[in-house]
Amino acid sequence: MATLAEARALLLSPLGPVARAGAVRNPVSVSFEFFPPKTDQAEENLWQAIRRLEPLNPSFVSVTYGAGGSTRERTHRTVQRILEETTLRPAAHLTCVEASRDEVDQVIRDYKDAGVRHIVALRGDPPGGAGIGGVYTPRADGYANATELAQAISRIGGFDITVGVYPEKHPESPSLDHDIDVLKAKVDAGATRAVSQFFFDMDAFLRFRDRVRAAGVTIPLVPGVMPVSNFAGLKRMCGSCGASIPAWLEAHFEGLDDDPDTRRLLAASVAAETCARLQEEGFEDFHFYTLNRADLVYAICRVLGVRETAQ
Repeated sequence: MATLAEARALLLSPLGPVARAGAVRNPVSVSFEFFPPKTDQAEENLWQAIRRLEPLNPSFVSVTYGAGGSTRERTHRTVQRILEETTLRPAAHLTCVEASRDEVDQVIRDYKDAGVRHIVALRGDPPGGAGIGGVYTPRADGYANATELAQAISRIGGFDITVGVYPEKHPESPSLDHDIDVLKAKVDAGATRAVSQFFFDMDAFLRFRDRVRAAGVTIPLVPGVMPVSNFAGLKRMCGSCGASIPAWLEAHFEGLDDDPDTRRLLAASVAAETCARLQEEGFEDFHFYTLNRADLVYAICRVLGVRETAQ
């Protein structure tokens, strides 16, 4: 079993990810994703994370919907509270699931009236617990997909529109070429930024970047980074979204089920290494899936040179 000292040495080695990322001096922009709380304790944890990360002055923070739009009202309340109680710029997730076009349009107008100026437009997962990859059937009176949703947001106007991409192919897509065609349609509909699903196969992500640019898509492509110390949970998430788990990553966490401190250091090391290589490839924007926990994300931001600013 790896020891805590060995994991720390891996992270802090002169040739390790901290040194590599620290050697790159390009300015870095970060954004953070949270999910709305389901319990009072979860809400307390969320706001501890928000307050911890707020001084890093992210370009935006986003608040997700649950599968099938199940957290719609909690998402709205969380976004409203961020607007009222913090200096952060919230981006509200919005999906097509289980809502009519009129209902979605009203949500967009409500966000605009509340001062939200950034929406993450997603089709959303199928309702009923099917999850990503399940059978999705749009409502007859609803928007069919994220492209139609982006068109609706553009029609109402006044928003920055972020859309999602899957560097290893959406689980429901027939091919990466189809995914890129869909992304081009989203751009034509008004999308101004694309944020990727989290990934661990760097070569797959860079090949996807090259294909997107070769297809003439020029909007910012922001890599999604998820520092996860719970490997069992990571495998479940990867299984649902189609992200591959390289053998080297599994080897890192092998035998560490009862060693959470080392797992956390390894999670930080893997995420810092990912960001260091992406910086070398010219990326300067990083979107962190926080899982409503600030500690690992805060540490990685420090590695990237992101510092607290006066509020």
